[in-house]
Amino acid sequence: MRKYKFLKSPLYLTILIFLTIPSVYLIINQYLYINNSINNQQFIHKNNDKPINNSNNITTSQADTKNTYSKRNFSGSNLKHSNEGIPVLMYHSISNRTGNEIQLSKNLFEAQMKLLKDKNYTTLSLDELYDFINYNKPIPKKSVVLTFDDGYVDNYLNAYPILKKYNFRATIFVITDNVDKYSHTINSPQIKEMSLNGIDIMSHTEKHENLLTLTYDKQLYSLKTSKNFLEKVTNKKVDYIAYPYGKWNKDTLKAAQDAGYTMAFSTSGTWTDKSDGIYKLDRVYISSNFDLSEFERRLTNRNYNNIHSKNMLSQ
Repeated sequence: MRKYKFLKSPLYLTILIFLTIPSVYLIINQYLYINNSINNQQFIHKNNDKPINNSNNITTSQADTKNTYSKRNFSGSNLKHSNEGIPVLMYHSISNRTGNEIQLSKNLFEAQMKLLKDKNYTTLSLDELYDFINYNKPIPKKSVVLTFDDGYVDNYLNAYPILKKYNFRATIFVITDNVDKYSHTINSPQIKEMSLNGIDIMSHTEKHENLLTLTYDKQLYSLKTSKNFLEKVTNKKVDYIAYPYGKWNKDTLKAAQDAGYTMAFSTSGTWTDKSDGIYKLDRVYISSNFDLSEFERRLTNRNYNNIHSKNMLSQ
């Protein structure tokens, strides 16, 4: 027994603690920074991202102040109606960070937007999509909807300038409890600016809750709270919502209607059409693992992935 006495010595304990600290730090850091499993956690947590209490940290460009985007009526022969589908693309973060497939690099995103422009795609607003699905108002055959989930600040810093470059419309579904709180999420001035310049700002609930775990009353509270917050910031109606993780149940559909939403999105992996139901529309998941050929395949082939099923986690 004497030969193991050194294990209880202060020096040994000090060395043991010193050797353990880096491993513990790495584990905590990885958990807080990014959970790489897309089926576990959609929202990206940034390490050392403290709440923002200083208004000086809230910055925005003053360049764009006039809303030049209005709902369009399309005419001509090369149109489609609501019996046909349309790809509603689902993005998250546009960032040069690596290690998580929901973070697309700026270069990859730019290449995808250039492909859309070169192939003469029309990007629709959600109002235009709603009229297409609900009222069968025709849209161009090559139409697409661009959506971004969560409300990362890189949507403003990286995606927004590219969208403006190509004069594209898009929608950001925002987790409202994060607005003005963290450096990695968008703030109110950025929301206002983008809302005036072709970017719809819509709800992704208050706190990115798994709605399946909430009662009807709690779902309704989250949906109403986020809607009211965004309407106050943008001074516009917020009629549309994307369910966190794409999960919903009967209570969710009722809560969405009762909260005043007129259209809602899941994350099921196929094109959107009226057969989905106006409160459970499909979307097409876009990953940083996809090259341009896979991006174009999802853009042009509504049956690109038949193994997807309704209500699956695809982000």
